Amino acid sequence: MTGSGNDPFGGMPFLGDLARMVQGQGPIAWDAARHLAHVIASDGASEANVDPLARIELEQLARVAEVHVASVTGLGTSSTGRPVTVVPVTRTEWVARTLDAWRPLFERLAASLGPGAPAAGSAGTGADSGTGTGTGGADHPAAADPTLPAEFDDDETAAWLGSLMQALAPMMLGMAAGSMVGHLAQRSLGQYDLPIPRPRGDELMVVAPTLDAFGDEWTLPRDDLRLWICLHEIAHHTVLGVPHVRARLDELVAGFVAGFRPDPRGLEDRLGAIDPTAGGVADIQRMFSDPEVLLGAVRSPDQEALQPRLDALVAVVVGYVDHVMDRIGTNLIPSYGRVTEALRRRRVQAADADRFVERLFGLELTTRCYDRGSAFVDGVVERAGDPALDRLWIDPAALPTPAEVDAPGLWLARIDLPGN
Repeated sequence: MTGSGNDPFGGMPFLGDLARMVQGQGPIAWDAARHLAHVIASDGASEANVDPLARIELEQLARVAEVHVASVTGLGTSSTGRPVTVVPVTRTEWVARTLDAWRPLFERLAASLGPGAPAAGSAGTGADSGTGTGTGGADHPAAADPTLPAEFDDDETAAWLGSLMQALAPMMLGMAAGSMVGHLAQRSLGQYDLPIPRPRGDELMVVAPTLDAFGDEWTLPRDDLRLWICLHEIAHHTVLGVPHVRARLDELVAGFVAGFRPDPRGLEDRLGAIDPTAGGVADIQRMFSDPEVLLGAVRSPDQEALQPRLDALVAVVVGYVDHVMDRIGTNLIPSYGRVTEALRRRRVQAADADRFVERLFGLELTTRCYDRGSAFVDGVVERAGDPALDRLWIDPAALPTPAEVDAPGLWLARIDLPGN
């Protein structure tokens, strides 16, 4: 290798040119993210425009859904004062809007892993503290990697790899963001499949081709399915539009994303542990399906401390939305039971690729999460009736703590409602 000094690309002009190109876009290569997301979302084919009749029908169904959600929740459905509209979009349109909406979160992630961020294990413990193999042993990185000069010692190797990963980080992050959002677009039905607040506005997306394909697969009545998704999106939009709920969830998700710590040796160590003669290909596939490993990120104690509060709030939101939908849909949608069973089964059967964004944003949308939220709401209603649920959203202090989500009576006692 002819490289020297701080240039990790000496003798590798192609990588150097690539690094200079992507670094001009900031901490994330957004052009690469958008291109990859579009290719994955559309399977590399052009998408047909949404049928204008679908737009007209969804507009009509959205008005019906909005009236019922407002009546049952007692909350304002609009965040801007304008009527809520539900707009059918293609998968690539969903990708474009979602990347823009989640850009601040991905950039927080980039900042948490970028230059100046405290590295994982920076206190000097573990393998990097000198307790591992010596600089001249069989496990020496230079001995294992023929692309590195033999005279490189551990410190030089780590510095070289660190410079390399730092230079390529915008591309890695862009490709990761594009892959995650692209895969999610293939599955998402609307914009609140993940209960994350979007930028202020009252235009809600429904992914028409995915919704129609799912309805055909399960032989569900199309009008019933479309009304169901309108209720789902508007109910989430209503709850996440409560200012202090939106602020708390934004704070928790942003804090979780910012809590990752860089682990520049993580990918190298995982690759070195793989035995190509004993299922190595499968191990590599599993490794690259883990976004934390791929991005050189590890969870921090700050994230572990924050996770229970994020889990509790998400469980309450999804449990409350399910309850509202049950109250409305049972009498409004003829096949509500069939549609609900199909869609609620679908939402907890996501593949690992669809869980990428959930893991990076600290969301655990498992069966346990939905059951936990449902149990809390049912517990409140059994003790104090449906009107007690209105107290959930009156002010920040009324939001349940993690302990209260598992013991609804504690929450009722704290807010001085009978039934505890």
